[in-house]
Formats: sequence, structure tokens, C-alpha cells
Amino acid sequence: MLSQRNMQRLGLRLAKQARPTPARNVVQRRFNSTQNKPDWIVDNAFNRERENVKHHAASTSTLWLRLSIFAVIPFLIGGSINAYNLWNEHWEHWNHMPPLEERTEYAYQNIRSKNFPWGDGDKTIFWNSDVNYHNPDKA
Repeated sequence: MLSQRNMQRLGLRLAKQARPTPARNVVQRRFNSTQNKPDWIVDNAFNRERENVKHHAASTSTLWLRLSIFAVIPFLIGGSINAYNLWNEHWEHWNHMPPLEERTEYAYQNIRSKNFPWGDGDKTIFWNSDVNYHNPDKA
């Protein structure tokens, strides 16, 4: 059975749900006017400072927009071209190196204490056959 305290809680909860909605929610008041500023705004130092801050923020945001368009985008394009050129130089360098099978495999490279759970168990998850080489017989 419900105790006296639980009955009170249930009664309060039901009373809140049954309460009619206030009239202010049903009929919304609109405070539109043709004035630029309401009459309650006073011309004082605080309000003048706020207006100055708003004006400064608007001018600063246009400055940063222009910097983003006319400075950042060209730098990104230039950086991309530079990265592309360096990438091509890197692969030209690889063409002059001996084949992967003839390169020296040092003891610290491709250490395998146990097999990987994928593939043949010898290749890491980031294995690239054009760059990586591992001969298990050499190690």
C-alpha cells in the first residue's frame, strides 16, 4: 500500500499537471515599436561604451573576414603547392635507391615477438608493399 507521504507526493504531482496554463502563455504579447531605441534606455557613459564596443566588434569582424579571404586562402594554396612539390621530390629520391630486397635489414627493424592477428601475421596494419620490406629469413 502507499504510505501517507507517497500519497501526498502523488497528489501534488497530479495537481501540477491539472493546473491550467497561464493566460500569458496562451496570448503572447508583442512588444514591437517603431522607435529605434526604447524610451527606458538612458544616454549615459555605460550605454555609450556599449555602443562603441558593438561598433568596434563590427569593424573588427569585417577586418578578419577580409584577412581570411585575401591572406589565409592564398597561403593555403601556396602551402599545398609546396607540399606537392616536396612529395614528388621524395619519390624521385626513392627511384635512385636500390630495390627493397637488396637493402640492409637491421636488427631493430621489423621485430616480431608474435604474429599479428590479421593477414599472414607478418605485416603491420600500416604495411605498404612499395615502401616496407621484411624478409623473415634475414632476421
